[in-house]
Amino acid sequence: MEANQATGREAGVKELLEYLARALVDNPEGVEVTSVEGERSTILQLRVHPDDVGKVIGKNGRIAQAMRTLIKASATREGRNAIVEIID
Repeated sequence: MEANQATGREAGVKELLEYLARALVDNPEGVEVTSVEGERSTILQLRVHPDDVGKVIGKNGRIAQAMRTLIKASATREGRNAIVEIID
């Protein structure tokens, strides 16, 4: 049962990132989040439509940093480490 809980938690962080990104962009259907699992950390790769990259990054990277902070806090609550990469 513990493995199912961990999988559900990881999906929760992934869904949170996807939700945040879809709320920011003009082309929500272009948002794709993939995860690469490690032993203690997860790398979440965020892909958005090329026209929306600036909206996800924000002025001086502030929006991207805020999303990274939220995702890291959410993952930390679950005893994991999460890293967000924005891929164009």
